[in-house]
Amino acid sequence: MQMLYNSDSYTVVQFDVAVDDAGGLTRDGYEIVDKFARKELFLEGLLAEQFKQGVKALIDATPEPGVEEFDAFIGGYTSLAQQSVILH
Repeated sequence: MQMLYNSDSYTVVQFDVAVDDAGGLTRDGYEIVDKFARKELFLEGLLAEQFKQGVKALIDATPEPGVEEFDAFIGGYTSLAQQSVILH
């Protein structure tokens, strides 16, 4: 688990997700927390790869992307969030 991004609006954490029957191989999974909506979602598989490629494209296209650019990109995924954030 590694925190990749943290702003006033969103937090993105990367997880290594085990690939079944792959001899210990892992792939990326991403948890996105929308702090204002108090919802979270977990991306894995193809959607996680698309997220990863989208972040890379944003970084490649913008010399120094700022919080506004990253938040706008992440905001495109938050409509998928269904799970409410619950504090223990």
